[in-house]
Amino acid sequence: MTSQPDRPDEDAGDDDAALFRAAVGEVRRLPEAALPPAAPKPRPRPRMAERDEAQAREEFRHALEEQLLEAGDALSYRRDELPPNVFARLRRGEISAQEELDLHGSPVREAEALLRAFLNDARTHEVGCVRIIHGKGRGGGNEFVDSRGLPVLKNLVDRMLRQRADVLAFHSAPSAQGGTGAVLVLLARRRR
Repeated sequence: MTSQPDRPDEDAGDDDAALFRAAVGEVRRLPEAALPPAAPKPRPRPRMAERDEAQAREEFRHALEEQLLEAGDALSYRRDELPPNVFARLRRGEISAQEELDLHGSPVREAEALLRAFLNDARTHEVGCVRIIHGKGRGGGNEFVDSRGLPVLKNLVDRMLRQRADVLAFHSAPSAQGGTGAVLVLLARRRR
């Protein structure tokens, strides 16, 4: 009696492999080739920074409603590290502005982006004092005055300047330089 394999499928698989090798013949191995380049990985998105920025903007918008300035109010802010006599010179307009940004008539979102870019550029080029013209906000019935008659751009500039670490002080310009429709800003020097 001939013995039958316990696993006929396994022997059939071996027979198939042997038949294939016999049909193909001798095989020569190809030289190793470099793998094709992988698709580039997507650039990482700073999701946490985006969330922080969105949250800061939301807090900023809520802060705008706390202490709003009116058209004739003067903008004024001084960090403790700035000597009072330097602030007094800024307030009197004795420190000349090296650059100027005119936000007159700009929509709020555009004004916010322009102001950020302007201050970053001034800091990069080590400009010490700048003038920002925001207007007085007396043009009633348009987007530059809110429903309570308060100037939108003036309040935007005030809040943005207070939150920046590179702003040492600011004060509304003297009347000859724009009065309460413009602000002189003293910037800190860049640390190296």
